[in-house]
Amino acid sequence: MAFPTPIRLLVPLLFSMSVWADEIQLNPNHPGQYTVVEGDTLWAISGQFLQRPSQWPELWSYNSQIRNPHLIYPGDTIYFSTVDGKPRLSFSRDTLQYQSDQARFNDNADCGIENEDITTGRTNYALATGKLSPCVRVTDIKKAVQLIATDEIDQFLTSPRVVGANELNSAPYIVDLAGEHLIAGTGNKLYVRGMVQPKTMSYTIYRPGDAYIRPGSKEILGYEAKYIGNASLQEEGNPATLMITKANSEIRIGDRIMANIEENVSLNYFPRPPEQTINSSIISVLGGVSQIGRYNVVVIDRGTDEGLLPGHELDIYKRGKIARDPYSVIKNDVVKLPDEFAGTLMVFRPFEHISYALVMKASQAIHVLDKVQTP
Repeated sequence: MAFPTPIRLLVPLLFSMSVWADEIQLNPNHPGQYTVVEGDTLWAISGQFLQRPSQWPELWSYNSQIRNPHLIYPGDTIYFSTVDGKPRLSFSRDTLQYQSDQARFNDNADCGIENEDITTGRTNYALATGKLSPCVRVTDIKKAVQLIATDEIDQFLTSPRVVGANELNSAPYIVDLAGEHLIAGTGNKLYVRGMVQPKTMSYTIYRPGDAYIRPGSKEILGYEAKYIGNASLQEEGNPATLMITKANSEIRIGDRIMANIEENVSLNYFPRPPEQTINSSIISVLGGVSQIGRYNVVVIDRGTDEGLLPGHELDIYKRGKIARDPYSVIKNDVVKLPDEFAGTLMVFRPFEHISYALVMKASQAIHVLDKVQTP
């Protein structure tokens, strides 16, 4: 029997408490206590107590009771209190469940095989008689809670790509499909020209997308390479033969092939605001949606050149519309209404001039061209 796997509230080492100059913003409807359940996300747990879940590490920092407050198990209860005018969290361990698991483990302690034992080749143990007996393999059955549930956004974490003006046009391309197909899918072969001296076996299939343009200046920041699928090299040559291993949509003659980018995109951190002032705009949304909501992936017109890094949190403001003022003494007078707070996003994949970001909170509908700025 496995012990419960802890919920790890992972905070990047580079996180600095000095980043937050504002006081902790509590959720006015926060509970006095909350019991962690399977399927919880760190962001959702944080939102129980805070208006800005990214302040969770700072809230925990007021707690001197717990040596490591970032280890929480399913079934544990988190308590909120105020001490000397400062909000604090504490928690109680689900000791009955833990002791029950430990007892069941101890009952089989002599034949419990951990994962590290498997790697060393141990699969049994010796009885007092000297005979060998098979062992029970012990594995963790509960997964650590993620920052968010990533099932619906996994395809956006590494697949989309931003390219230069001629980068995609000069990439190898599909010249034909095996079996006289007009379109192809997973398991089909394809033939690619221009793949000279391949250095990897793994490739991504792209199709040219729209240009990313900065509002106002109309500066072209890059071009979208729309993810179509993955393929593996079967035989070198010109044309080379590749096998489609994954297809996000139908694959056609003329689609471009690029070597996979080795990236380690992780959401194992809490968002934190950038140290510099950012004024940006949403210029696109991935996934073919028109109204943007929580967990949609958007493109903003600032990137690493402006200092954006994975994990940076930004506020979203709905741009105030221009309204006609029929009561003004000025004929045909108009007035710009105030921008309204609409949510927050987290940068997870920055490029030079643009970034892909995940909408973490949406208090109202969000649209392309809405403003994005430092909290």
